[in-house]
Amino acid sequence: MSRSVKSFMCALLLSCLAPAAQADSADRTQPIHLEADRVLIDEISQFSLFEGRVQVRQGSILIRADRVEVREDSEGFQHLTAFGKPASFRQRYEGTEEYAEGYGERIEYDTRAETADLFERARVKRGNDEVRGARITYSTRTEVFEARGDAARPDQASGRVRAVLQPKPKIAPDAVSPLPIQPSESLSPTSPTTP
Repeated sequence: MSRSVKSFMCALLLSCLAPAAQADSADRTQPIHLEADRVLIDEISQFSLFEGRVQVRQGSILIRADRVEVREDSEGFQHLTAFGKPASFRQRYEGTEEYAEGYGERIEYDTRAETADLFERARVKRGNDEVRGARITYSTRTEVFEARGDAARPDQASGRVRAVLQPKPKIAPDAVSPLPIQPSESLSPTSPTTP
C-alpha cells in the first residue's frame, strides 16, 4: 500500500475520534498561564524555561510536564516544548464537558499553527476511543489527528499505529420519550359555530 494511501486511511480513521463537536474556539484568544517550581526568563533571546511540576493553561487547554521550554517568535507567537514521563495535553470540546487528552514524552505546542505534536509513546484519547503511535499531530483548531508509527523503533509494537474505536450506542425507539400534550391556558375554548 502506498504511503499516501496509508496517510489517507490513517486520517480517515482518526477523524472518527472527532465528531461534530469543535474545540473550544475561545482557547486561542486566551493568555497563556504557566506555573512551575523554577523559572528562567531570558528577555533578550525570547526564551523561558519552566521546571518542576509545570502547568500551562490557555483557556481549556492544559499541558502538564516536568519541564517546558518557551520560545517567542518575532511576531509574538509562542512555541512550547514540554518534556515528561509522560507529559500530558488536554482540551475541552466547545459546549461540552468532553475532553481530548494526549500523552507523550515530548509535546510541542505551537500557538501560531494551533497544533500539538506528541512524540515517543504518543497516545490520544477521547472518551473510550484511543490512538497510539510514535508521533501524533493534533490540530487544536480543527480537531484532526494524524498518527504515525516508527518501524525503526523496536519498542513501538512493530512501528504501527494502533487504534481502538468504541461503537457508539444506538438510541432505542422506546428510549425516546414522547412530547407531553397539555391543554393550553392561553387559547379560548372553541364554541360551536352556527350555520
